[in-house]
Amino acid sequence: MKDKFLTITEVAESLQLSAQGVRALIQSGDLPAIQVGARNLWRVPESAFDEYVQNRLAATRQMVASRSGSEE
Repeated sequence: MKDKFLTITEVAESLQLSAQGVRALIQSGDLPAIQVGARNLWRVPESAFDEYVQNRLAATRQMVASRSGSEE
């Protein structure tokens, strides 16, 4: 597996969220992550982050399309 792992801070910066918001996504299971090291720090596989973003974009497109269709 050649996946880069992102820190909570890196994910938070990319999504323009707080670190607590990213932790909430991890705890809910929406954003897959692993705990590593003696301090059990969270790391998010870059591929999982990319998939999460793509899924959210698709869900947003679907929501916008369904709203557009209901306004006709």
